[in-house]
Amino acid sequence: MSPRDHAELLLLGALWGASFLFMRLGAAEFGPLALVLVRVAGASLLLLPLLAWRGELAALRQHWRPIAVVGLVNSALPFVLFTVAALVLGSGLMAVFNATAPIWGALIAMLWLGERLGASRALGLVVGVAGVVGLAWGKADFEPGAHGPSPALGIAACLGAAVLYGLAANFARQRLVGVAPMATAAGSQLAATLVLALPAWWAWPATPPSAIAWGAAAALALACTGLAYVLYFRLIAHAGATNAISVTFLIPGFAMLWGWLFLDERPTPAMLAGCAVILVGTALATGVLAWPSRRRTAP
Repeated sequence: MSPRDHAELLLLGALWGASFLFMRLGAAEFGPLALVLVRVAGASLLLLPLLAWRGELAALRQHWRPIAVVGLVNSALPFVLFTVAALVLGSGLMAVFNATAPIWGALIAMLWLGERLGASRALGLVVGVAGVVGLAWGKADFEPGAHGPSPALGIAACLGAAVLYGLAANFARQRLVGVAPMATAAGSQLAATLVLALPAWWAWPATPPSAIAWGAAAALALACTGLAYVLYFRLIAHAGATNAISVTFLIPGFAMLWGWLFLDERPTPAMLAGCAVILVGTALATGVLAWPSRRRTAP
C-alpha cells in the first residue's frame, strides 16, 4: 500500500466510525426510518451522477435485480436496525458489534455455500461469538430507555444488522461477481431509497428536526455513505480487497474516539476487552490472522 492508500484507509475508518456518532445525533429527532431515508437518498444523489460520469449505468440496468436485493439487505434493513440501536446504545458499543459482520459472513458461507473453514477460521468464529456473548451479557438490560428501545433490543438490532451484512456479502459473491462495484454501490442506495420512501413518509416526524439533526443526517448521507463508498472501492482497486477490508479493525477505535470527544461516551474496561476479543475473532475468521500450525520435521 502506498502512503496515499494508508491515508485513505484511515479516512475511511474515521468516516465509518463517525457514522455511529451521527446516528446518535439524528436518531431521536428523525426516527429510524426517516433518518435512514435521508441517508440513502442523499448518498444516491452523490453516487448516481458519478456512476453516469464513469459510463457504468448499463451495469446497473443489467443487474438491477441482485443489486436491489443488496440494497435491501446491505443498506435499508441494517441501517434501520443500527439507527434503532442508536436510540439507546453508545457509538463505540454499536461499532464493536458491527465489527462482527465478517464473523457472521464466514458462518453463513459455511452453512449456505458449503465453504470449508480451517482450524484458524473455526477458532475465530468461536472466539468472536464468545466476545459478543461476554460483551452483551452485562449490557442486555430489558428496561426501556428514554427513547423507547431497551439496551437488550439495541444489542439485538446491532447483531441483526451485522448478520445481514454477512448475508449480503455472500449473496454478492454469488450474484454480482464481475459487476462494476460502483454500480452496486449507487444502485443499492437507490434501491434502499425506493424501499424506504413510503414507510419513512408515513413515519416522518411531526416536529421538524433541528439544524444539528439535519447536519448529522447530511453527514451520514454525503460523507459516511457516499464519499465512504467512493474511498472503499478506490482502495479495492488500488490496494486490493484484503487491504481494504482491514478498515473493519479501525472503525471501533474511531467510533469510540468520536463518541468520547463529542458525546462524552467513555469506553469501559469491559467494552475495550470485549472489543479486543471480537477483533481477534474477526481477524482469525477472515484469515487476516492465522493460528500457527505444527509442522513435522524429518528425523
